[in-house]
Amino acid sequence: MDVTVGICAYNEAQNIERSIRSVYAQNTHGADVKEVIVVSSGSTDGTDDIVRSLQKEHGNIVLIRQEKREGKNSAINAYLDAKSCEIVVMLNADNVLGTEDSLWNLVKPFEDEKMGMVGGHPVPTNGKEDKVGFAVNMLWSMHHHVAMVYPKIGELVAFRDIGTRLTVEQQSDEDIIRMSLEKAGYKCAYAPDAIVLNRGPETEEDFLKQRIRVNIGECTMKDKYDYDIPTWNRRYLLKAAAGTVRDLGFHPFKMLYTIRLETKARNEAKRHVAEGKHDMNIWDPVSTTKRL
Repeated sequence: MDVTVGICAYNEAQNIERSIRSVYAQNTHGADVKEVIVVSSGSTDGTDDIVRSLQKEHGNIVLIRQEKREGKNSAINAYLDAKSCEIVVMLNADNVLGTEDSLWNLVKPFEDEKMGMVGGHPVPTNGKEDKVGFAVNMLWSMHHHVAMVYPKIGELVAFRDIGTRLTVEQQSDEDIIRMSLEKAGYKCAYAPDAIVLNRGPETEEDFLKQRIRVNIGECTMKDKYDYDIPTWNRRYLLKAAAGTVRDLGFHPFKMLYTIRLETKARNEAKRHVAEGKHDMNIWDPVSTTKRL
């Protein structure tokens, strides 16, 4: 199975090398990584120089430089237009593959010709001791347990490129691609053993900033396409709650704190979309998520 790995980056000098090297550290088994394409959107911090230095080690690294930052969807479109494989992987520049088999676990389901998209399992590197770190871990534990019931795809994804290109006015890349694949009759799946390590926000301000942004994208998908996101389904959330308690233990005050933050983020997002503002394609980076 030939696959292309794409990484979109904006000023990721402190993370990009580790992210790329995690791809080359993989036991790919039945997959052959034909190319790793890095799209650098207006980076000014040395990201491009780091990628160029890695090209000397790995001849299949391709750097696409966008002179102006145009948003993630524009970068994804550039990546998709340049790739040579039907099966494509998207890895965030501030994330790393968590095990040596993560990539294979992510793409193996494509042995089924009707498989359209597969999501990996994000695992945060934040500690659980402070309340914001706990909130990050609770959020991703809920994400995992929802995905076990109904695949919720994000952070690390692989999909079959059927020609879908993204509107550059939005940021909901995975959901738009998934919607297109489902309409074309393809299946979607969750790969819990495809571990990807990420860093959640370290402050309440950044937590809300990130969650409002994500929820605006999801509210826009509902408003614009009438497309439902599984993490908004109360039945799925209730099922996921039991698994989250098993994962983290029962910490009522920290859990109530997390619920309060997420409720605030969702209410802000709903208000934003109700006012006709919809999604945005370029957002300010959340700085505390860049220390993996």
